[in-house]
Amino acid sequence: LSRRDIALCEIGGFLHDLGKIGVPDAILNKPDSLTGDEYAVIQTHPAVGGRLLTNHPLAALAFDAVVGHHERPDGRGYPQGLAGAVIPEVARVVGIADAFDAMTSTRPYRKGMRVEKALEIIRNESGSQFDATLAGHFLAVSHSAELVHVIGHSEPGLPLLFCPACHAPVAVRRAQHADDHLYCRACGGESRLTQDVDGMELEMTGQRGDAAALAPDSDPDLIGTMVEDIAPRVF
Repeated sequence: LSRRDIALCEIGGFLHDLGKIGVPDAILNKPDSLTGDEYAVIQTHPAVGGRLLTNHPLAALAFDAVVGHHERPDGRGYPQGLAGAVIPEVARVVGIADAFDAMTSTRPYRKGMRVEKALEIIRNESGSQFDATLAGHFLAVSHSAELVHVIGHSEPGLPLLFCPACHAPVAVRRAQHADDHLYCRACGGESRLTQDVDGMELEMTGQRGDAAALAPDSDPDLIGTMVEDIAPRVF
């Protein structure tokens, strides 16, 4: 991949699930198996993401990854059922990264899969769910330190923490420090950030966040860092 292609994969990876804002939390966080109707709703998120990007002047930088990351080489993916090389390369790259992240991430309703098991699934699905060549490259770097900063991290050097009440993941921003209050998006619980020699932890305060505290918010520091890094490789 060229430097520009790699940058497009980074942008696509950051925005690929944009369309999930149109999927009810009750479906996204459901601990049991989804019904056919619920899975059909999940399958709308790539197309919803594509529509949200429509008319944005920079939409082309992320469109292929947002719309195509659930397409499969065997043609059994969605939303369009594309197959093989017809699937944009950036979508094939992001599709592998997304699947690995989904399998190894801890959710409120289940513990993340062991890395070895996730890699085995990618190996077994190579050529069907995942592009064979790209899956081979992914597996080749899996035994190095390349994935250490990805698994269980919101960004390099910042491990995800987990709500002491419901065990949902809570992302810590680089600008946050000990004694700051963080809020769980799943249960609304308020926690205080603590830090010692072993790292950061969350300690319940017994309070709940109000509407303002629980409202979605952007991370301007993270976005600014990404723009500074990616822009010279794209334009």
